[in-house]
Amino acid sequence: MLAVTFVLFVGAFLSPPVTARYTADWSSLDARPLPSWYDGAKVGIFIHWGVFSVPGFDSEWFWWHWQGQQPPDQKCVNYMSKNYPPGFSYPEFAPQFHAQFFNPEEWADIFKASGAKYVVLTAKHHEGFTNWGSPNSWNWNSVDNGPHRDLVGDLGEAVRKRSLHYGLYNSLYEWFHPLYLNDKKNSFKTQEFVLHKLLPELYNMVVRYRPEVIWSDGDWEAPDTYWNSTQFLAWLYNESPVKDTVVTNDRWGAGCACKHGGYYNCQDKYTPGQLPQHKWEKCTSVDKLSWGYRRNMKMSELMTLPTIIEDLVHTVALGGNYLLNVGPTPDGMIPAVFEERLRGVGAWLEINGEAIYASKPWRVQAENTTMPIWYTSKGTSVYATVTTKPPKPTLQLLEPKTTSLTKVTLLGNSNPLPWSPIYPNGGLSVLLPELPYTPGQAWTLKLDGVQ
Repeated sequence: MLAVTFVLFVGAFLSPPVTARYTADWSSLDARPLPSWYDGAKVGIFIHWGVFSVPGFDSEWFWWHWQGQQPPDQKCVNYMSKNYPPGFSYPEFAPQFHAQFFNPEEWADIFKASGAKYVVLTAKHHEGFTNWGSPNSWNWNSVDNGPHRDLVGDLGEAVRKRSLHYGLYNSLYEWFHPLYLNDKKNSFKTQEFVLHKLLPELYNMVVRYRPEVIWSDGDWEAPDTYWNSTQFLAWLYNESPVKDTVVTNDRWGAGCACKHGGYYNCQDKYTPGQLPQHKWEKCTSVDKLSWGYRRNMKMSELMTLPTIIEDLVHTVALGGNYLLNVGPTPDGMIPAVFEERLRGVGAWLEINGEAIYASKPWRVQAENTTMPIWYTSKGTSVYATVTTKPPKPTLQLLEPKTTSLTKVTLLGNSNPLPWSPIYPNGGLSVLLPELPYTPGQAWTLKLDGVQ
């Protein structure tokens, strides 16, 4: 039965249905409108969790830095020689990936409290270990090994109960998979890994868990024609259970980033200098040195809450979504300092979220006269967010064009604020109240009746 299913599945990728609305080429796939929920969501949580969390050293790239790259990273070599017996192999970390304290309900509560509208979990990173019982990853998955638990399914259920969208990160390539290494040796003229591992696994993952985000990665060593990316996406958009709601990123083959796919990531921690013409997302991590958990992280290596808020506001003003990453411990805890950051973001959004969720870029995204000011808009309202406490009780906004109906309020306080024009029909000087303490030290003015 499995063999029949596999043949049918591979055939579906090699021969998309002739009735497909989207054909397996970039001109057709790139024309697909992005489902509207994604742009309105603005804020998401990224989770890097896997066997790499067990050594908890260097980063989620530990295995590659230790035994893949040449020469190896000496600090990783030293870490292993000092702490593990000679001959210890990376797969031996998997049974120590216990996740014994993993409580998906508690995680989902934290994510809900963060103000995020979607959550993206690593289903499989470059090490190849799947956080669910993949039938194509025998004994190198979280059901057969380690936690002996369907981590992807358990978290998805808890997240969706809180009306959050659920997405999955999937690495196309695997550092040490023999089929991949053989295809690589053949200059990617063969596709044994793609046809016998990657595509069956992707198909199974989508049908089983119905992710509304597929965050693809690990594409850069081979062209999209090797990965059969356009065939997969044509099936995803035409036939899959999530065809109407799923969003994808732009990591589908060497040269695809910032050119093809759904929304654009372009590169990790990407921030454009001006308003892009295409929907984009900034992914960044609370831990500035790693996406996965590090046992030896220091406070000075973490993003502060004000820095996170400023980064979020900047991103949304330029039309982007903000995907903030945390790395749980191998026993299934979100480190308290990460939880503190996430709850702080949520407390700020509780007051200022009106300027973020479902907002659109304004005609001017920023001004920097007396201090940085970021603009967003929604309907007829314009929002001006300052990410530093103004040194004076007045704040000048030069870009808005005022009218006789102009009204200014501070989010969190419905009382109108006094203002006066700076130029005829242009700019205004707002008399600020005593600004209340706010998590992240950023405040938002709502401007109605301006152009």
